[in-house]
Amino acid sequence: MIQVTVLFFANLKEKAGTTRLSMEIGDETRVIDLKARLAADIPGIRKALSTALVAINYDFAFDEDRIPANSEVGFFPPVSGGSDRLVFVDVTEDEIDMNGLINLIVSEATGAACIFTGLVRGETKRGQLHETIFLEYEAYIPMALAKMRQVADEIFEKWPEVIGIAIVQRIGRLLPKTPTVTIACTAAHRDTGVFDAARYGIDRLKEIVPIWKKEIGPNGKAWVEGDYIPTRED
Repeated sequence: MIQVTVLFFANLKEKAGTTRLSMEIGDETRVIDLKARLAADIPGIRKALSTALVAINYDFAFDEDRIPANSEVGFFPPVSGGSDRLVFVDVTEDEIDMNGLINLIVSEATGAACIFTGLVRGETKRGQLHETIFLEYEAYIPMALAKMRQVADEIFEKWPEVIGIAIVQRIGRLLPKTPTVTIACTAAHRDTGVFDAARYGIDRLKEIVPIWKKEIGPNGKAWVEGDYIPTRED
């Protein structure tokens, strides 16, 4: 038998009634076996487990993967460079300092910066019109930071002339008009791909970085889940 730590996030945390469990499992236990045991031990999360993503020690895991001893196994809903390159990633409850962020990813060779910033909408017109009072953001922070660095590496591979990348996600309770996420890319010139790189960064964050939000409005509250399912290539 081996010891593992199981972590729950977002709606799974609420359904399980806890954020963390210490468990003893067989040394041949696979992810699918752990799901079955959790579903039996905690019936309230059975349905959520069918679509949950799994991470073992901050990397995505799949049903057939065996779970090593002393692993940290996270369950959550779908979700967000070289030595001469500048990279900064962070998950924080503090206000995002745009100017300070840019200063971290510029050099003497920098002549262009493209910044994407997402904000809390107080009113959503896409789809069914609805109002938001505030959002509550949550993250699986160690894995989120690792996946943000992966996103930066992917950007550098696709756009080699990008010099610096900053990715910052704010968590906690955020009111309308508040910046929630910022992705900035810098380069020598504006025609080096910085626009496309920043767009790629936010899109990729929404796919593989484990960050979730709960939307609170006049008619109740609900976790907002994505529909992208990671593969081994992610």
